[in-house]
Amino acid sequence: MTRQAPHPHPHPPLCLTVAGSDSGGGAGIQADLKTMLALGVHGMSVVTAVTAQNSLGVRGAWELPAEAVTAQYRAVVDDIGVQAVKTGMLSSAVLVETVAGLLAGTAAPVVVDPVGVSKHGDALLAASALDAVRRELLPRATVATPNLDEVAQLTGLTVTDEDGMRRAADAVLGYGPRWALIKGGHLAAHGGEAVDLLTDGSEELWLRAPRYDNRHTHGTGCTLASAVAAGLAKGLAVPEAVTAAKEYVTGAIAAGFALGAGIGPVDHAWQWR
Repeated sequence: MTRQAPHPHPHPPLCLTVAGSDSGGGAGIQADLKTMLALGVHGMSVVTAVTAQNSLGVRGAWELPAEAVTAQYRAVVDDIGVQAVKTGMLSSAVLVETVAGLLAGTAAPVVVDPVGVSKHGDALLAASALDAVRRELLPRATVATPNLDEVAQLTGLTVTDEDGMRRAADAVLGYGPRWALIKGGHLAAHGGEAVDLLTDGSEELWLRAPRYDNRHTHGTGCTLASAVAAGLAKGLAVPEAVTAAKEYVTGAIAAGFALGAGIGPVDHAWQWR
């Protein structure tokens, strides 16, 4: 009797991050891949830039050529496939346009984290790239996830309260993403809560979580966007993916730990420690 070969293990959902490397391991592709692993999806990466950074700040950044970014993306997507894509640090107009063109040919949901400034205040996006983000990248987004500093960069709006978050969401949606997730973590302490707003222009979801007195928050934006992408890769609808991502990142912030002499990272493995 012929024995049948065992069935190969089915692979987990596939999620791709297109972002910069953080040598300190708290943000960027390192945070993205840790988040994807923690949430049960297979993470893959397209490195757009290499940064030299630690808990004190960014010491240097070297952008990869567009051909290297394109080659990484095509190698992954053409062979392995992808069920969700997350974009992070795209520091020049050329890279923004390159990645937007690649996304246009990919039938998977896209989470765009329009990374503008690091947790330490270091600029990560050239001014010339902002228009490309508005014109080329945001229209490709299933969900765009700007924080309030990035809202100001993209729209010129300064947000100081929840009504301002609504106006910001409308302005961001005007650039073409299907959903806007406005992250209110930078609002002055609002009733002890960290408040985010998710909307597609008709449906509105306010996400509230305790505000933890913990300065070790490096990587929160990367982590939240990757958690949303992981949920979308699993087939969740956007509101469910965002709700689950908010719960995950809230736990990671609460467990953030000191590292080096500056701002430490959130704990991507908080559920297991």
